[in-house]
Amino acid sequence: MRVVPAQYNPGEAVQLMKAIRLHHLDGPKSLCYEEAPKPIPKDHQVCVQVCATAITPTEFDWYPTSHTPEGNERPLPIILGHEFSGVIESVGSECRHVQVGEPVYGLSDWFIDGAQAEYCLTVPGNIAPKPVTIEHAHAATVPISALTAWQALIDRAHVSAGQRVLIHGAAGGVGSFAVQLARAQKAYVIATASAGNINFVKALGADEVVDYRITPFETVVSDVDVVLDTVGGATRDRSWGVLNRGGHLVTIAADAERVKEQRVRDAFFIVEPNRKQLLDISRLIDAGVIRPVVGAVLSMEHFRQAYEQKPVRGKTVLRIAEL
Repeated sequence: MRVVPAQYNPGEAVQLMKAIRLHHLDGPKSLCYEEAPKPIPKDHQVCVQVCATAITPTEFDWYPTSHTPEGNERPLPIILGHEFSGVIESVGSECRHVQVGEPVYGLSDWFIDGAQAEYCLTVPGNIAPKPVTIEHAHAATVPISALTAWQALIDRAHVSAGQRVLIHGAAGGVGSFAVQLARAQKAYVIATASAGNINFVKALGADEVVDYRITPFETVVSDVDVVLDTVGGATRDRSWGVLNRGGHLVTIAADAERVKEQRVRDAFFIVEPNRKQLLDISRLIDAGVIRPVVGAVLSMEHFRQAYEQKPVRGKTVLRIAEL
């Protein structure tokens, strides 16, 4: 199906691209693989030819998915997927420190169309050169997860050498980076994971791994300086008791937004784009200090399968193009 923008004028050339667009706020079944207008960067924007983007199943429930920054309902259809790896295709006249043809990775704004398409828009401050030692499919899993782990452990909790850090959901997208970053900070890392992921999480750098399905972590863990909660609910509620005096809990679980308890609200945060941190993360990846974990890589046409399967390690990736 040929799709053109509402403002399309007869006689005006419209470049099209392949995209996966959400037509109703009703989960993956409302996604369609179709043609859409190729985005044109404004003066301050960059257009990236997308090579890969990671799947974030919770994105359907994010506030920016259904709202504008002003709080109004967001017009549909929209394109999901706000982390990507690709190559800069064009730049606006006011863009600096980026150039056409440069391999980059990063984030797009939460309130605009994302990267489940052949092209997406972003700004220079949200991207950085792609790590040279990994391919685009692996780089696409880094921006949201690694920045979240960085901002949780380093910016908010100030993890330092010798501290005891408990990481929930250690085999997941954020958790797998968090284990590696905490280890790189020379912290003592305790993780929770399922039995099948214990050896995997230990290989990432965890000193101890608790099988949460068999052992309540609070019965074997205590005197913790920092807890990173990626799970929420009862797991977060039970985590307060394992903190030492002055300990710090950070949560990224979306249910925290609906909790009225002040300490939970104070502990919750949403990741923000940060070019400098992406540059630091690239250096750590290229130095072999941390590595991304990919659960599966599927072609763009198989987007439904990407949402249906739930990787037990890392993230699922959609491969958009080979460059």
